[in-house]
Amino acid sequence: MPSTLTALLCLGLSLSLRTHVQAGTLPKPIIWAEPDSVITQGSPVTIWCQGTLDAQEYLLRAQGMFWDKQKPLDPPNKARFNIDYMTEHYAMGYHCNYHTPAGWSDPSDILELVVAGVFSKPTLSALPSPVVTSGENVTLQCRSERLGKFTLIKEGEPKLSWTLDSQPLSNGQFQALFPVGPVIPGHRWMFRCYGYYRNTHRVWSEPSDPLELMVSVTHTQGLGSFLEILIGVSVAFILLLFLALFLLRHWHQGKHKLLAQREADLPCPMSTVESEPKGRGLQQRSSAAANVQEENLYAAMEDTQLEDRVELGSRAAASDDPQDVTYAQLRRLTLRQETPEPPLSQEGDTPAKPIVYAALAFS
Repeated sequence: MPSTLTALLCLGLSLSLRTHVQAGTLPKPIIWAEPDSVITQGSPVTIWCQGTLDAQEYLLRAQGMFWDKQKPLDPPNKARFNIDYMTEHYAMGYHCNYHTPAGWSDPSDILELVVAGVFSKPTLSALPSPVVTSGENVTLQCRSERLGKFTLIKEGEPKLSWTLDSQPLSNGQFQALFPVGPVIPGHRWMFRCYGYYRNTHRVWSEPSDPLELMVSVTHTQGLGSFLEILIGVSVAFILLLFLALFLLRHWHQGKHKLLAQREADLPCPMSTVESEPKGRGLQQRSSAAANVQEENLYAAMEDTQLEDRVELGSRAAASDDPQDVTYAQLRRLTLRQETPEPPLSQEGDTPAKPIVYAALAFS
């Protein structure tokens, strides 16, 4: 018998250690309430518990004690626990965990479920005024006749809350002063407050009437904001302008480089190469024609000179007297050049006309 008891104890200890080790490897589930964790008395509420996809069962505990057990939904990573009618009996702290083939998970964080509407609503006001200058602070006063604690809630996302003890007033009421700020535009400043007793902190009063703060912007602040926006836009415009000029200059430089490279790669035109030989050919032809004309002219002059010499010689032979006067008759020789004028060269310069020299000899 003692050996059997010892074996059972060892087996239980082994299972306990195994479950603890396995539980530490599973992620902690997430717990939340819909529509909210502060529920008006008599309204329904749903508690959700979300684990992993291999969860086989979900367990809900209230104040550390078993409350309910549910099978997972589709998808199997969460389960739902319903409360059809909210009362003070359900105003507790809840947590959940889930079971998988590897074991049980660690418990979730505590969900505080609060029932509201049990006491009369407090009064919420702004001191000195709900109209607040942008950037300034304001004090919100929550007061009632006999409640000992107050909770201020800022509605919207994210939802914020503050809790303070109440302070007695001379008129028998109790109040709590909540400093809020700095208040800036662009946000919704909507508030409500609740009151409750210190020994029943999950049983609240009705919510106060909503109080919304109005943010006012002074002329100086508006002018300053306008100048800041104007400066920012101007700086952005200047930067964009410099960037555009830089890109334009870079584009022009690249374009000029490309054109220069293309011109360097093109072959030389044949007209430029051939123009010089053609001009030289014309000059050579005109020079040759001039030489031929000059040779013909000299030949004609020589023939004329021979004829004159013969005539002069015959007349000289007829008179042997050295004192005789010899008359020489010169025939007028008219020379006419019929060489056509050469065309203009490609450079546009008029070619030089040939110069003709005539030599006369007297004997």
